[in-house]
Amino acid sequence: MKFSIIIPTYNRADEVRGTLCNMAMLTPQGDWEVIVVDNNSTDDTRAVVEDIATWFPVKLHYLFEQEQGRCAALNRGILAAHGEIILTTDDDVRVAPDWLDQAASALAQHQCDYVGGKVLPIWGGERPAWLPNHAGRPWSVIALLDHGEAPLEFNQRYVPLGVNLAFRRDCFTRAGLWDNRVGRKAGTLLGQEVREWGLRAKAAGLRGFYAPQMVVQHIIPQERLSKRYFRRWFYWNGISRALLYEQARINMESPEDTSLDFANVPHLAGVPRYMLRTYFGTFVRMLKAYASKDIEARFERELELWFFAGVVRQRWKDRKGKARMMSAKTNVAESQ
Repeated sequence: MKFSIIIPTYNRADEVRGTLCNMAMLTPQGDWEVIVVDNNSTDDTRAVVEDIATWFPVKLHYLFEQEQGRCAALNRGILAAHGEIILTTDDDVRVAPDWLDQAASALAQHQCDYVGGKVLPIWGGERPAWLPNHAGRPWSVIALLDHGEAPLEFNQRYVPLGVNLAFRRDCFTRAGLWDNRVGRKAGTLLGQEVREWGLRAKAAGLRGFYAPQMVVQHIIPQERLSKRYFRRWFYWNGISRALLYEQARINMESPEDTSLDFANVPHLAGVPRYMLRTYFGTFVRMLKAYASKDIEARFERELELWFFAGVVRQRWKDRKGKARMMSAKTNVAESQ
């Protein structure tokens, strides 16, 4: 089989229905399958998938994954997939009929191991004035991406989104599966699984490219177009980056930047000291944006401060956890 599409989902039966109806119009050159992985849904997701499977043009699989988390659901699908090319996406997307062929073409053109493409919006409500109508860091909150029309190599400055990725099958043998500790779970906005996997992929010698011709449209619901949601997302993004820092001492602001040796960087309360200067500067720039009435700039600076708050919270938590562990080891040693 040439293609396997994996769709993780949790309590979004209506979204799954729309996405599968859209994917029924795919016209790839080669056999394909779709795998929907239900991550503990309590709605009628299973019934919806099994009903659509009766008329879907190719094999449509329903799988259940009890371990909570997007990564756990993706891993369940990957292990069950039969395709030479494995694609991951979400349950609320729309794709063109040639989406799969564009992925295969990009893999062949760049002679690489994985590719990720554009993710453009279908607005489910009016776009607020503080949200730019172009690519930028705020777009990451609602899983949108557009690096332009030229191909680019990942793991330098650019990172793909999991909603539009295609892998050669052996990627997961060479770099491993997704790490569910840093991926999205119900009740949280954790989300550094693609970046964490990309770091392992780079270490394993894998190469990935941004493929602009490989396009997914992502439905952005009205409830996500709120400042509250964006603040929460940036806060959890800071927590996620701090979790990665605890594991691998990556640069929390630019994880692909390897120019700093964090063993020699001064820290304060577990946070690299230079970040305190950086985000003091961010606070000053936010005040200037308020003074100039630049709506987009002032909210983006505020979001950066929420990111830093998440970093501080998680680094403090990790530091206290280490202190408790060291105290427990000391008590055990003294009692022996």
